[in-house]
Amino acid sequence: MIPRYTRPDMAAIWDDENKFAIWLKIEVLACEAMSKAGIIPRADLQRIQKRAAFSVARINEIEEEVQHDVIAFLTNVAEHVGPSSRFIHKGMTSSDVIDTALAVQMVQAADLLIAGVEAVRKAAAAQARKHKFTPMIGRSHGIHAEPLTFGLKMALMYDEFGRALQRLHQAREIVRVGQLSGAVGTHAHLDPAVEAYVCKKLGLKPAAISTQILQRDRHADYMNALALVACSIDRWATEFRHLQRTEVRETEEFFSDKQKGSSAMPHKRNPIIGERLSGMARLIRGYAVTAMENVALWHERDISHSSAERVILPDATIALDYMLAKLEYLVRTLRVNKDRMQANLDLTRGLIHSQQVLLMLTEKGISRELAYRIVQRNAMAAWEGRGALKDLLAADPDVQKNVTAKDLDRVFDLRVHFRDVERTFKAVGLGGKTGKARR
Repeated sequence: MIPRYTRPDMAAIWDDENKFAIWLKIEVLACEAMSKAGIIPRADLQRIQKRAAFSVARINEIEEEVQHDVIAFLTNVAEHVGPSSRFIHKGMTSSDVIDTALAVQMVQAADLLIAGVEAVRKAAAAQARKHKFTPMIGRSHGIHAEPLTFGLKMALMYDEFGRALQRLHQAREIVRVGQLSGAVGTHAHLDPAVEAYVCKKLGLKPAAISTQILQRDRHADYMNALALVACSIDRWATEFRHLQRTEVRETEEFFSDKQKGSSAMPHKRNPIIGERLSGMARLIRGYAVTAMENVALWHERDISHSSAERVILPDATIALDYMLAKLEYLVRTLRVNKDRMQANLDLTRGLIHSQQVLLMLTEKGISRELAYRIVQRNAMAAWEGRGALKDLLAADPDVQKNVTAKDLDRVFDLRVHFRDVERTFKAVGLGGKTGKARR
């Protein structure tokens, strides 16, 4: 059976319980920093630390009246803390809490996405090593080109998701920034030492400068990194979908005994995971556009970004987490049809070796222009079903006077195309000899 998506971790990052817990931690940490500076009496800090709590239901109830989430939160916390709550949120503005907490959530989400990419790379690496020398046809423009191996294809996937990993690490670092700088970012009512203390405790860096908010180019960078990972997922989902087409059938998504592909046609085995991934990638690319639109805000801030971020950040990270889990499963359980790969290699009756023949003829002293004409006229005859390319060449007078049967055997050997496989695997970090090249 195709497993259900059972990772609640990403959704939990974005639920109200986690969000308000981070808000509360920020407020308490700020009180700690101000107590160390002698601004808040020690006894009041201790009461805040002991009693500070919240209820999501109560916050929602208060927000219905006041129409402000941070005020509703602070009101509920004050109900728990009592008179000492007058020191909570001292010198701060709402975005100090919201943006700093959002940074924590984005870092938490990035950590899960990084783990997801690593799992995809592990699955791709396993398939690459297993099929290092499994020959298949390479295609350009969708048309048979020259042979490669399925292992090389999967090594390419492994390498591409290595860049995805780098992008996520870089994006994580760009948003790993907090701020407690006040209404317009001047620290007029809150010493920068408080900001530094809170950020350090949260694993963030304090912004060198901010307005009332953190600048949204950071968030746009983060979303673009997510979108590029989604693009890579789409690229490989599309690859596997093409390879599963009836005319190709070189790979196939796992299909269980009880699974059904169509309500009308019992024979169908459709690439549903790949199609799902391609569709979801479109969503995340759209979210990235919204994030870029959020960069241009009025002066020290407006609120137009907020409503959009409440949708795009949870949705994009949850969707991408799901997509990575599905892609890992697709790759790990992928059925590879070696016999079909060989049949497709043989489909064009040797045409895939045309470049090897061309190069051999030039090595024999024939001009490239003439060699091209010789190979092309025989290739076109093979296309039209008048014989295999090797046989047609062997019977061509222009070839006979320059080339031996042994020469033809050499250029029609698949192993010519696999001479660089070991070096390539080593270059992408998949070194270590496994398997042998097939003739």
